[in-house]
Amino acid sequence: MTFSRSELESDKAEFLKLQNQDEELSRMGLDFVIRSDRYGYAYQWTWCDLPIVQLPQDIVATQEIIFRCKPTVIIETGVAWGGGIALYGTLMDVYGGRRIIGVDLNLAPSVVESVTKVGLKTEVTLIKGSSTSVDIIAQVSSMIREDDRVMVILDSNHTHEHVLDELRTYAPMVSLGQYCIVSDTIVENIPEQSHRPRPWGHGNNPMTAVRQFLSELDGFRPDEDIDRKLVMSFNPSGYLERRL
Repeated sequence: MTFSRSELESDKAEFLKLQNQDEELSRMGLDFVIRSDRYGYAYQWTWCDLPIVQLPQDIVATQEIIFRCKPTVIIETGVAWGGGIALYGTLMDVYGGRRIIGVDLNLAPSVVESVTKVGLKTEVTLIKGSSTSVDIIAQVSSMIREDDRVMVILDSNHTHEHVLDELRTYAPMVSLGQYCIVSDTIVENIPEQSHRPRPWGHGNNPMTAVRQFLSELDGFRPDEDIDRKLVMSFNPSGYLERRL
């Protein structure tokens, strides 16, 4: 067997092309997301033993983006159990990132303790408060240096209004060539979750916020290559790359 990376990449491109011609596969992927959510599938996964609450496909896609783009600062709104912070930190430890900033309205002391115990070399700052409050925004902004490469991940309250406010606030902090990842855009594409009621749903969710934001501000575009590859994702059209 010959280990040729160029041949592998060529094969991957051809398979991806064929994969995206398979409409049944796309339907199966969406059906899997809908059905598996009944059983809390995304809650089954951890990173460094901390719950990460994402589909494995999105975890790997985020890892690919971070390692390729090598941000020096990652801002996450919606820390939850801290698994995302652990993911970003272990990657940044490898290539030499500077800081992770996590903001969560319901940040629990136990989560702060669990993240600390991971033992990351990258500096982690966890802030309790609303991601859209003036004081929190000022605090986050003060931690960013002029030479930083900034990536943002939005995963807190998923209502249209809140996500749009976050996008208007945090997306401008994203550096050229980096990403603003908007989580749970899938809400627009799935039936109402009667098993897990939420204050967001069809017409009022991260996808609708992304669409409005993109109509307001030039410079960002959804990474269609990632969308084509994922098949199953919580974040379709939510991997926004800053191009301008």
